[in-house]
Amino acid sequence: MGRHFFLAARGWLAIFAPKFYAMMLDSLRRYYADFSPRRSAYLIAAYNLLVVMLLFGLCRLIFYALNADLFARTTASGLLRLCCGGLRFDLAATIYLNMPYLLLMLLPFGFRYGRTYQQVASGMFLIFNSLGLLANCADCIYFRFTLRRTTASVFSEFGHEGNLGALLLQFLADYWYMVLIYAALVTVLVLLHRRPQRPTLYPDWPYRAVYVGHGLLLMLLSAALLVGGVRGGFRHSTRPITLSNANAYVNEPLEAAIVLNTPFAMLRTIGNSPLPELRYFASESELAQRFDPVQRVGHPERPMRRLNVVVFILESFGREYIAAYNSPPVSSGYRGYAPFMDSLMGRSLYFQHAYANGRKSIDAMPSVLAGIPMMVEPYFLTSYSANRINSLASALRGEGYATAFFHGAPNGSMGFDAFANVAGFERYYGMDEFADDSHFDGMWAIWDEEFFQYFAHELGQLPQPFCAAMFSASSHHPFRVPERYRDAFPAGTLPMHRCIGYTDHALRRFFATASRQPWFDSTLFVLTADHANQSQYAEYQTNAGVFAVPIIFHMPNGELLGRRDELAQQVDIRPSVLGLLNYSQPFVAFGRNLFDGQTQPLVLNYTNGIYQLFADSLLALSDGERLLSVFRFADDPLLEQNVRGKYPERERDMMTTMRAIMQQYNNRMRQNRLTAD
Repeated sequence: MGRHFFLAARGWLAIFAPKFYAMMLDSLRRYYADFSPRRSAYLIAAYNLLVVMLLFGLCRLIFYALNADLFARTTASGLLRLCCGGLRFDLAATIYLNMPYLLLMLLPFGFRYGRTYQQVASGMFLIFNSLGLLANCADCIYFRFTLRRTTASVFSEFGHEGNLGALLLQFLADYWYMVLIYAALVTVLVLLHRRPQRPTLYPDWPYRAVYVGHGLLLMLLSAALLVGGVRGGFRHSTRPITLSNANAYVNEPLEAAIVLNTPFAMLRTIGNSPLPELRYFASESELAQRFDPVQRVGHPERPMRRLNVVVFILESFGREYIAAYNSPPVSSGYRGYAPFMDSLMGRSLYFQHAYANGRKSIDAMPSVLAGIPMMVEPYFLTSYSANRINSLASALRGEGYATAFFHGAPNGSMGFDAFANVAGFERYYGMDEFADDSHFDGMWAIWDEEFFQYFAHELGQLPQPFCAAMFSASSHHPFRVPERYRDAFPAGTLPMHRCIGYTDHALRRFFATASRQPWFDSTLFVLTADHANQSQYAEYQTNAGVFAVPIIFHMPNGELLGRRDELAQQVDIRPSVLGLLNYSQPFVAFGRNLFDGQTQPLVLNYTNGIYQLFADSLLALSDGERLLSVFRFADDPLLEQNVRGKYPERERDMMTTMRAIMQQYNNRMRQNRLTAD
C-alpha cells in the first residue's frame, strides 16, 4: 500500500507540479552522485565503531591469554562460544562509550563536516575509547585478585586511598607489559579511525531539503539500531542487557568474565540500586520458617561468659597455603607456607569446609563482624550502607566491653574506619595511631610484624573484657617482605608464598607476646581470612575453591579442639562467638551459631551474577530464578560433574532456601531492618 501511495504521489507531482518535481529529482541525483563511503558521516561512524569492537574483541583474547590458568576447563569451542556471546556486550559498551561522538556525527547538518567540528568529534572518540581500552587492560591483571569484572564500585572502593598514586606507579612497574599492550591498542585505534571527507554541499533549497530530510531519516534509523544494540535485541519484551545476561553463554560462572568487558560492567553499574524487592514468599511468617536471620543464641537464665574476644582477618590467607588444611595433600609435591598456623590448629577447633562470603577485602568486615554477606555489591559501597546494623562490637559494647579495631594502613583506607565506627567499635587504631612511618611498607600499611606487636601491646591497655579485631595487610600485592627477611621464608612457586610465610611469622610473634600478658588466658581468638588469592592448585581455582578460607577458634585453655567437617562461612563467626559467650539478646545475622547442632550448615556466596549455595554435600549454582548446575563438591573437588536433576527434591529445597536468604537480604536492606529492635 505504501509503495502504491508513493508512486501515485510521484505521478501527481509530475503532472501537476512538473517544475517542483524536476528540481527535487535533480537534487536527489546530485545528492546520491556525491554519496560515497569516504564522505558519508554515517558510514564513517559505523566504521569507527567497528574498529572499537575489533579492539574490544582483541582485549578479550588478551584477557583470556593472561588468565588462561583460571579457565583450565574452557575448551577451544567453548572459548569461541564465549567470544561470540561477548559481541553483544562489546556492541553495547561501544554504543555507551560513543554516545557523544555519535550525536555529533548523526546531526543532519552541513556544519558537521567543518574542520574544528570534526577535530572535536575525533577527540571525543579517541578519548572515550582509550578509556574503555584502559579499563579492559587493567582488568586483565586486576581480575586475578577479584575473579570478577570490575564494576563502578571500584571508584568508591579506592576513593579513600591517600596513596593511590604510589599504588598506580607500583602496578605500572609490576605489570609494565600491560602498559605496552595498552599503548599498542591505542596506537591502532588512532591509526585506524577515520574522519569523513567533506562532500559537495549545494546552496539551493531543494538540495538542502533533500539533504536534511534524508539525514533525519538516517538519524532515526541509526537511533533505532543503537537502541537495539544497547538492549541486546529488538523484541518489545527485551530489556537492556546487564551483567547477568553473560551467564547465558557459560558452562561455569567464572566464564562470564570472558563474555563481559570492563567498560560495560562499569557503565551498567553506575548509580545502580542493585537490590530489587523480592516476593518469593507470600508472607513474613512463611519466609521466616524457611530462613530467619533474627536469632537468639544464648540462654537468658544463664550468665554471660565475659571472655575477651580477638578476631584476626588475615589478608589473602587462603586455605591453600595452610598444610593442616590440606591433609592429605591436594597434589603431589604440595607444601604449606604457614607452619605456625599449622601448629596453632593442632591446639584449636577449625572447620574443614570453611568459605568466605566475598572476594574482596571490603567484603570481609561486614561478613565477619556483622554477619552481612556480600550480595551483588560490597555492603558498604551500596546505597544501603547508612542502614542501622548490629555487629559483634556493638553487641558486646552494650554488655560493657571495650571495643577496638586495628588496621595498619593509612587512616581512611578502604573506608575501614567508617565501617568500624558504624559497626560500634569505639576505638580505631591505624597508621596515624601507630605513629612511626619508618615501618611503613611503602605501599599499603605498616608491616605486619611491627603492627601485630603494637596490637598485642595496645590490647593490654584496654580494660577487660574487650572485643578487638585486627585486619592484616602485608600478604598482598606487590608481594614484598621486609628486606631483612628477603631469604628467610620459602619463595615457593607464587609471589604470595613468601608473604604468607612472613605474616605467619608475625602471627607467631604476636602469640608469643600475648601469651605473657594477663588477659591472654581469658581470651577467645578467632582467625579467618578476608578472601583467597593466588592459587597453583586446580582444587582452589573452582567456583568453590576460590572462596576457601580458614575459620579457626582458639582458646589457650584447650577448651576448643579438633576438626569439624561441617560447612562454615564468615557470616557464622559473629553468632558463633556470641553463642560461646552466651549472649542472650536477639540480633540479625545471615549466618548460624556453629556450636548449635540444631541449625543446618549452609554457605552462600555470590560471584559474576550467580548465587552459590552449599548444603550438605551439594553445591547449587543459580541466577536466582533458574537452577544452573549442581555439584557434589566434597567428592568432586574440581566440579567436573554437573549432577543437576539427580536430586530433584534436594535441588528444589536448596532453591527455596536460596530464595529465602535472598528475599531476607534484599528486603531487609531496602527496609533498613538489619537490627532486631
